[in-house]
Amino acid sequence: MASVSALTRVILGKTALNARAVAPNAGFVKFYSAAPAYENIKTEVVGSKKNVGLIQLHRPKALNALCKPLFVELGKAVVDFDKDDSIAAIVITGSEKAFAAGADIKEMQNNTYSSNNKGGFLREWEDISNCGKPVIAAVNGFALGGGCELAMLCDIIYAGEKAKFGQPEINIGTIPGAGGTQRLPRYVGKSKAMEIVLTGNFIDAHEAEKMGLVSKVFPVDKLLEETINLAERIGTHSPLIVKLAKQAVNQAYETTLKSGLQFEKSIFYGTFATEDRKEGMTAFIEKRAPNFKNE
Repeated sequence: MASVSALTRVILGKTALNARAVAPNAGFVKFYSAAPAYENIKTEVVGSKKNVGLIQLHRPKALNALCKPLFVELGKAVVDFDKDDSIAAIVITGSEKAFAAGADIKEMQNNTYSSNNKGGFLREWEDISNCGKPVIAAVNGFALGGGCELAMLCDIIYAGEKAKFGQPEINIGTIPGAGGTQRLPRYVGKSKAMEIVLTGNFIDAHEAEKMGLVSKVFPVDKLLEETINLAERIGTHSPLIVKLAKQAVNQAYETTLKSGLQFEKSIFYGTFATEDRKEGMTAFIEKRAPNFKNE
């Protein structure tokens, strides 16, 4: 059986970049390149109410390796969906073979400490973490290195039963640089994070679910459908309150418990200044569906 190090070289190295094209998620959604024309991603508005922004990473010959042009396009797509009032939530996915098999090693092979600093290497990733709307990762296949970090940038991770997660950067002489050493411990705890980062070992979808990295695991062919269903469920609520709730949960990772509780209470109080809070409680008392207006 091939070692993790050898398998990582295959996935992240030359073989991955010359691999045969991978078929996109089939059967549930047809992807179409939307204006503006993208080269490395595909976008589509989906869901019964057409309120879910769907983004598919699309570099099949490279197993969706995360090059800078891909991330520039991904960031633009996320920002555009975030600005679109008709979109309630965003789903990011890849192919059945790979969500994203890591960073594009060829692209950063000749980077230097100085060039990384001067150029703000990986700055484009901030567009995902700064998104106000919920972002959900639908992970099939490999989510390694930058792919795992991209999944962790999202607010919720759903995985197909054959998904593989890992931070194998240690095998190529570096460390995770887009949040792997910081977000992973917050998901799975220090000991598990240390084991994953220091060995480069992969974990499967069910183990990731047990660790708390993944929310739910589904059959491969059902993953995208279930993820879109989740996004639609979120879309039944007030967009304003969803955004505030996301801010409150994220604050728990940024501060002490005491400060977090104070932040939560201030947000909670603030909801009482909104029409959506008034409508939600009135609808509950009147035993009817609420009609939220994002106010």
